[in-house]
Amino acid sequence: MPFALFRPRVVFLVVFLACAGLMGGGLFLQYARGLEPCPMCILQRYAFISAGVLALIAALHNPGRKGVSVYASLMAITALLGGGVAARQTWLQHNPPAIADCGPGLEYMVESFPLSQALPMIFRGSGDCSEIQWTWLGLSIAEWALVAFAAIVVAAVLAWRFAARRPTSVFAD
Repeated sequence: MPFALFRPRVVFLVVFLACAGLMGGGLFLQYARGLEPCPMCILQRYAFISAGVLALIAALHNPGRKGVSVYASLMAITALLGGGVAARQTWLQHNPPAIADCGPGLEYMVESFPLSQALPMIFRGSGDCSEIQWTWLGLSIAEWALVAFAAIVVAAVLAWRFAARRPTSVFAD
């Protein structure tokens, strides 16, 4: 198999395209199907955008081994943070709060409260976050997001591993 398929640049490009596709799918569900995202969904979108932008920059930059390590680490951290939000939302969906109230939106919480108070409110969840509005193959949007974040972490590890095995000479391919 040609070494070109296993370049970190290709991995980063695939991650960018996947994140762009996920954002497109989320926007389709929001605007074409009328599903309004909850605060946790919005945080997951920010994580997908961050991972996608990092991957795009890495693909365009085409860094050396150390640069790949930095980009892959930042991408993995972003995906782990997003995955944490998706895992919390999945837990809320399977264990809904006793009183399912619809809390304030993310924008209101961030503008009205200091971050130290807004974050616990977001992660406490609301009726919006525990409601399963859509499923595909038996998984909710939050569960699919968790799968996608795990795939991004795997891709970051692969990019790092491929960079570690990259030949030092440009003529080695």
